Amino acid sequence: MSYKIGVIGDKESVLPFKLFGFTVRYGNDLADISQYFDEMVKANFGIIYITEACALQIPEKIQQLKNKLSTTVVLIPDHQGSKGMGKEEVQKNMKKAVGQNIL
Repeated sequence: MSYKIGVIGDKESVLPFKLFGFTVRYGNDLADISQYFDEMVKANFGIIYITEACALQIPEKIQQLKNKLSTTVVLIPDHQGSKGMGKEEVQKNMKKAVGQNIL
């Protein structure tokens, strides 16, 4: 079974992902972000990359998805830089998996 990879964020940050063949959706408002996220989850995307700024608008949806094994959500910085959320999430997952933060 092959999984699709999607990317959600502002146009400047996510447009380059099209070069890799990823499904790219851009928008900054809650309605668009929520719709794109729901569509990707429903379509069983294996990985959804989402900019930290967009993730801040739909934290409940992302949290609900963490309990599913079929889709992974990865927070990425936007063109303005990182807010540190993605790194913090990786550190939390590492601590949960290994028992301590080794990063």
